[in-house]
Amino acid sequence: MEHSAINAQSEQGEPESVVVHVQLRPRRGATRRCLAALAALAAEHEEVSFAVTGLSKDDRVVRVTVGVDLGPRTAVAKFSPQAQAAYAFVSAIFASLYDHMPVYTAEPSGAERAAAATLLETAGAGASAADVLEVLPATSASLVPSPRVAGPGERIPA
Repeated sequence: MEHSAINAQSEQGEPESVVVHVQLRPRRGATRRCLAALAALAAEHEEVSFAVTGLSKDDRVVRVTVGVDLGPRTAVAKFSPQAQAAYAFVSAIFASLYDHMPVYTAEPSGAERAAAATLLETAGAGASAADVLEVLPATSASLVPSPRVAGPGERIPA
């Protein structure tokens, strides 16, 4: 699910492109529906350059990170037609895919990028998203730590 390549620096020496990352967090059973909805939304916004840039999971949700290319930094500052189209696409993600809990996020890690590349490769070969997700390890960083027990000098009497 890649509309076109997103490069930080073009080969002709054009200015750096600005990419915004939006993460969708569908529940494990709704991943196919989320990806299908994202593909349908992409078909409505053909002029926007985006790619699935990250993929990870935990016990409850799958995190699908989408990188949307806003265009060259100078053109974004002037609110170019490319930037307007990209902003409209991001807005549509938040409006139509709200069931999948979209949030702005930072650039995905190397492991998340590798998993996304695997998803795109296997999807091209005909494998389903569920097959890719089964072999993906659950990230330990997403686990919520247990609360720290207060020490003897930290307790407040009732």
